[in-house]
Amino acid sequence: MIRRVSTPQQPARPPAPRWARFGWWFVWIAILLGANYWLGSRATQAPARVRVPYSPFFLQQVQAGRVASITSRGTAVQGTFTEPLRYGKSKPARKFETEIPAFADTNALSTLLQKHAVVVNAVPLDTGAPWWENLLLGFGPTILFIGLIFFAMRRAGSMQNILGSFGRSRARLYEPSGDRVTFKDVAGIDEAKQELSEVVDFLRDPDKYRRLGARIPHGVLLSGPPGTGKTLLARAVAGEANVPFFSMAASEFVEAIVGVGASRVRDLFSNAKNAAPAIIFIDELDAIGRSRTSGVAGFSGGNDEREQTLNQILTEMDGFDSSTGVIVIAATNRPDVLDQALLRPGRFDRRVAVQPPDRNGREAILHVHTRSVPLGSDVDLGAIASTTPGMVGADLANLVNEAALLAARRGHDKVELADFTDALERIVLGAERQVMMTPADKRRTAYHEAGHAVVGMLTPGADPVRKISIIPRGLALGVTFSAPDADRFNYSQQELLAKIKVALGGRAAEEVVFGDLTTGAESDIQQLTQIARQMVGRWGMSSTIGTVAVLPADGQGPLLPGVSEVSEETHQLVDDEVRRVVAAAHDEVVDLLRENREKLDGLAEALLDHETLDQADAYRAAGIDAVPAPVPV
Repeated sequence: MIRRVSTPQQPARPPAPRWARFGWWFVWIAILLGANYWLGSRATQAPARVRVPYSPFFLQQVQAGRVASITSRGTAVQGTFTEPLRYGKSKPARKFETEIPAFADTNALSTLLQKHAVVVNAVPLDTGAPWWENLLLGFGPTILFIGLIFFAMRRAGSMQNILGSFGRSRARLYEPSGDRVTFKDVAGIDEAKQELSEVVDFLRDPDKYRRLGARIPHGVLLSGPPGTGKTLLARAVAGEANVPFFSMAASEFVEAIVGVGASRVRDLFSNAKNAAPAIIFIDELDAIGRSRTSGVAGFSGGNDEREQTLNQILTEMDGFDSSTGVIVIAATNRPDVLDQALLRPGRFDRRVAVQPPDRNGREAILHVHTRSVPLGSDVDLGAIASTTPGMVGADLANLVNEAALLAARRGHDKVELADFTDALERIVLGAERQVMMTPADKRRTAYHEAGHAVVGMLTPGADPVRKISIIPRGLALGVTFSAPDADRFNYSQQELLAKIKVALGGRAAEEVVFGDLTTGAESDIQQLTQIARQMVGRWGMSSTIGTVAVLPADGQGPLLPGVSEVSEETHQLVDDEVRRVVAAAHDEVVDLLRENREKLDGLAEALLDHETLDQADAYRAAGIDAVPAPVPV
């Protein structure tokens, strides 16, 4: 946002910056240190000398009368020859140096030097640099360091301001005239947009509500799975209302210094009130908003700094009134763990659930993300949306991006349907791996995947098989992809049992054909065990357990180990019932594959020949006529 400021006709000369007032002192200190180093190095730099051994070369030159003078300091000796001499490979030189061994006879050396009239000088061992040089080198760096600290303190104003900067808010401010996001950029979550329309209307025209005594909610809590567009929706509210948008992650409040988080909360709310009407957005609120008590024996569930930050947020929101024009929007993936004080009326008193989009919502999201993407004539976004059940906005954005990358890599002018198909396979099934499989492993993998597919084709309530592949992808040696014809929000007991049977199909096929088992069914076993336990312990689909929830919901287990709401006998009943459900399904799957062995063999041979089969080819190879309506993948 650009603000116009009037300028005087004859502007006054700006004052000299602070660094100019003190900078010359540092310049002179640096010059003095540099000059001292240069002069010292020049003064101590000795002329070129050749180093010679004490014995026999030095003693021979003294006896020959070729040594004019020497100067000694301790055992070190420097001297001058009467004429340039060469030692070894060195150049001829008049200056030399040597070292007198500690065991040498100094009396004999003194007599020899006097005999040949050698001038002998000596330098005291304690001779050092001048006093001013020692003073400058000793205290110069300290003076320079103190000066730099003084300069930094003057520039910052005071040490109090430096420490106070830790408590300032680090929120990012998005001005209305900047990168503006509106409801047109958000698709697939129409219910959430409708819930937030009142917030937008209040920020645009608050008097409309005040006349009737209405009070807009102080806080709006957006909850939903990751990637559903909670942050984007909050920015769209600010863009529609055309007000400043303060965005900050909850984890940015908490620091190692106690009290910093609360100070940042105060600064954030103060800045928002000064810019009102405005929106404060706190992402991942559960990082600081978790319940302060766990509910088990009164044990605390947080630390002092996090609790102080939470208390400050509660205080700031409690002090709001309808005239401030500031609304707090927060997002979280775990609304069940938030402190109850945050959720009471007067704080986050409006909760908006942002759920994964349905088929029409996914198609609208694809239209948003492909605005700037040139699409081929064969691309049907509606058909692509039908093949992506369960995907959220972030997943669909990634799908479009992966398809565009593949199209650019292949040199296409537009993104074609094949690019979307391969991108979806890469995301759902995993990237292809170059693994050299032996013929035996490849054949076993073909029967394993064929077993999944045949059971899925012949079991009532199972999802239609969309694609089969024995090309290694990710951590799997083969993949069977099944997807429903429409979005599913509720599953019957028959459909859940069908999922268990399909997961058992690969292992059962190995048992029927090879009479042996491998480790390839590990992920299948984990999946079917989880489904069976949920059926028995949470969804009341067992006559033995009855309609009693004996297993906690996801993420709602007890805090302390060993604490449980059911008895050990009930847990044992759950385990026995899970084994019974899985064992019964296993027997049915084995009988089904033995009765339809020719379909299993035909599909496995087709996989060995083509490695990948789409929906129509898979049903045709298995000899099954009841093919669901084809949906492109």
